[in-house]
Amino acid sequence: MLTKTVFAAVLLSGLAAAAPADWPAGSSSQWSNERSNAEYAGQGGQGNAAYVGENGQWNNVAGTWAPQASAVGASAAASTASTSSAAGYSSALSAASALGSASVVASSAVVPSASASKAVSASSAGSSAAVSSTVVSNASASGASASGASASGASASGASASGASASGKSASGVAASGSISAAAGAAGSSAAATATTAAGSGIVSGYTGANAPYKSTSPSPLSNLAAVFGPDSQVSAVATAPPSGTQSGAAPPRRSSDVTGATSHGPYSGIITTTGAVMASSTIGLTIPALPPNPTATYYNTSGQLQKPEPAPYTPNGGLGTNGTLPRYMVESDFDYESITLGLYQEWIELDLFNNGLATFTEADFIDAGLTSEDMELIRFMAVQETGHATLLTNMLGETAPPQCTYNYPYSTVREFLDFSQILTRFGESGVWGFINHLDSREVGQLLAQSIATEARQQMAFRQMSGLFPMPVWFETGIPQSWAWTYLAPYISTCPQNTTRLAWQNFPALHVVNQANINRFSPNDTANYERTGNRTSDPAISTLPENQSCQHLNVTGYGCGPAISRNRSEPLSFPGKKIELMWDAPGQAVGPNNSYVTTVSPVAGVPAFVAWVSQLNLTYTPLISTGASSGYTYQPDREVYKGDPAVNDTMFIALTDTDLFLTPFNLSMINPHVLGLGIFQAG
Repeated sequence: MLTKTVFAAVLLSGLAAAAPADWPAGSSSQWSNERSNAEYAGQGGQGNAAYVGENGQWNNVAGTWAPQASAVGASAAASTASTSSAAGYSSALSAASALGSASVVASSAVVPSASASKAVSASSAGSSAAVSSTVVSNASASGASASGASASGASASGASASGASASGKSASGVAASGSISAAAGAAGSSAAATATTAAGSGIVSGYTGANAPYKSTSPSPLSNLAAVFGPDSQVSAVATAPPSGTQSGAAPPRRSSDVTGATSHGPYSGIITTTGAVMASSTIGLTIPALPPNPTATYYNTSGQLQKPEPAPYTPNGGLGTNGTLPRYMVESDFDYESITLGLYQEWIELDLFNNGLATFTEADFIDAGLTSEDMELIRFMAVQETGHATLLTNMLGETAPPQCTYNYPYSTVREFLDFSQILTRFGESGVWGFINHLDSREVGQLLAQSIATEARQQMAFRQMSGLFPMPVWFETGIPQSWAWTYLAPYISTCPQNTTRLAWQNFPALHVVNQANINRFSPNDTANYERTGNRTSDPAISTLPENQSCQHLNVTGYGCGPAISRNRSEPLSFPGKKIELMWDAPGQAVGPNNSYVTTVSPVAGVPAFVAWVSQLNLTYTPLISTGASSGYTYQPDREVYKGDPAVNDTMFIALTDTDLFLTPFNLSMINPHVLGLGIFQAG
C-alpha cells in the first residue's frame, strides 16, 4: 500500500509487491519489483542527535549512515537517498509478501528535517510482519500455519525467516515453537509478543542465562488460607488528623465539593444566542508560515563531557527555570490561558462522567459486566481525583475559570460507559501532551504534567475494564488543542451563563463506518455503524447476541471481560484493512448550548488524504472518494521503531487536502488543511 510516514525517518528493505488496483492514478509509479537499498532520510549532513540502531549508526558530523551487521542485509547513506517528487521526499520501497514476510521495516528515528521520508509498503489483507496472528490450540489463524508454526512467514521449529536467526527467534520477535502471541500493534493485540512453549515454561526469544536460585520450580499448593480477619497485631501510633479550616497548615479547599445533589443530562434544546469560537480583535494570517530550524539550537555533545561551567555543584549548565527565580504558577499568555481552559473543560466532564456511571448503573449491572464493588470504588476515586485536577487548573487561570457544565452521554450499558470513558480519557490525555511543551509558563506545565500522568493511569484502567490490552503502544500521542476540543464539544450540553468561551476550532466529524466493535469476539464480523450514535467518540454498542459477544466468554484469545490484560486472537484491526469513511459538512452547531460551529479553513482544498496520528508518527494514505462526503482508504503498515506498529490503540485520524510534512512538535500546522476529524479504534 502507498503510504507516507512523515514523523519518523525510516530505514527500509523490501520484497516485491504490486500496488492496490484502486490507488489513485500515478501511485503505481511508486512501486518497484526490485529490492531496494535501505535509505536514511535525514537532513543531508546537518544531522541531529546521534541515532544508533540495530543496523547502523547515524554520523552527525558527516551526515551519513554507517551500516553495521543487519538482519535484513540493507545499508545506505543519506546522501544517496533517491528523490521521488518535487516536494523533496526521499523514498524507500518495501513490501510484505502475500502471507506476511519477516519485518521489512528496521529502525526509525524522529528527525525534524526539511525532507520527509516516503515509505511505500504493501501487505496482504490481514497479514503483516509486525502484526502476527495468534495460533490458538495449533489452529491456523490469518495466515499462520497450524501445528505450532509461527505467523508472519516465520517457519516453525526455530527456522529463520528473512534474516532472523535460526536459534528460535522469528523475524517478528516471537519464538517459532508453540503458541504465538500476536505482535501487537495496529492489530489490537499486545504491544510485544512473547512466545510460550507447549509445556508452558517461560521463554523470551534470544534471552539466555536466565536461570536463578530465586525461581520456584513449582507453585505451592493452596492450603490453610486465612479465614479470620481482625487486628491480630498492634503497632505503635498516635491519634492524629490533618489540620483544617483556619488551622495552620490546612490544605486549601477544592473548587468542587463531592456530589451532594441532583444533576442534569441530555441534549441542549434551548435558543442559540452566541455562535463561534472566541476571536481576537485582529488576525495576522490564515496560516502560520513554516520557518527553518532555530539558529540557536546547535548544541551537540560529542565527548560525553560537560561543555560549560556548572552554576552550582551537581548542576549542569542550562535548563529553563533553573536560575533560582521564584516560580509563578499562573498562565503567562493567551496561548496558556486558552490551553488550560480547554484542560479544565476536560477535567469537569471527567468528574461528572465518572460519577454519572456510578449513579446510572447498579452494582448488579457492574457485576454483569464482570466488575465488583471494589472496581466501582476505583471509579469513584477517579472522580475525586478530578476535583483536585479541576481545582488546580482553576487556580492557575484565576477568577474567569469556567465552572462545570451539563453533559449528554452516549451510553446505555456499563460496557458502553467504560468504552466511552477510555475514549474520552484518551483524547483528554493526548490533548495535553500536544500543547504542554508549548506553554509559556513552565511552572504551569510542571503541575499539569503531574495531573495528566494520573489521567494516563485512568485511561489504562478503563481499557482494562473494557477487556482491551492496557498499553499497546510505546509512546503516547499528542494532538493539537482544536482536535481535543472537536472530540469533546459534542458531549457538552449547556454551560452556565457567562461561562468563559474557547478560541479553538471545531472541525467537522469524520466517521469510521466499519469501526471495529470491541464487544465482539470476532471484530471482523462488525457491521457498519455499530456505534451508539453518530458522534465521533461514541462507544461501540454492547447489546449483542450472546453467541456473538465476547463479554461473558472465558476463552483465552476471545474473551473480552475485565482483566489485567487481554490478547486477542483476532485483532480489532490490521494493516491493509479497507477503512470506510464518511464525513460531515462544516457549519454544524456543536458544543455548549449549540453555540459553536464546525468550520474548515479557507485555504483547505478537496479531501485527498487520510492522516493517521499515533505515537511519534504522522502517516498519510490516499483517500479514494466514492461520493461528495464518503470514501475509503487502507490502514497503513508503518512502524515507529522496529517491532512497534505505529497504528495502534485508541488513536486519531484526519481528512486532509495535502500530505504536509510535520513532526510531533509542530503538528498543529496541519489544522488549515484538515477537513474532518475522527477516532480510530485500532487496538
